[in-house]
Amino acid sequence: QVQLVESGGGLVQAGGSLRLSCAHSPSIFGLNAMGWYRQAPGKQRELVARITTSGTTNYADSVKGRFTISRDGAKNTVYLQMNSLKPEDTAVYYCNIVAGFYPQDYWGQGTQVTVSS
Repeated sequence: QVQLVESGGGLVQAGGSLRLSCAHSPSIFGLNAMGWYRQAPGKQRELVARITTSGTTNYADSVKGRFTISRDGAKNTVYLQMNSLKPEDTAVYYCNIVAGFYPQDYWGQGTQVTVSS
């Protein structure tokens, strides 16, 4: 069973930084990719950043140059470093893992990020 535990959300002023962490179960069979999504009130969940097991990354256009996704395989943790935060970054951020012989999505419980102007 895949378990994801997120941490690092909070309240920050515009221009500030936060780092989100997602600790996942070790030795996940068929681990394919890890990512962060976010969902703001009244909006659909959207991809923020994604990293594959080979290290390939991709980002939403709205966060390019400000956010960085990384992973530490030894610690079974994926990170999202968020700099130059804007009020429009306010959302619940969810950790996501794609894994399995027939790949499926696993989700964390979400962590709130609030950016004040």
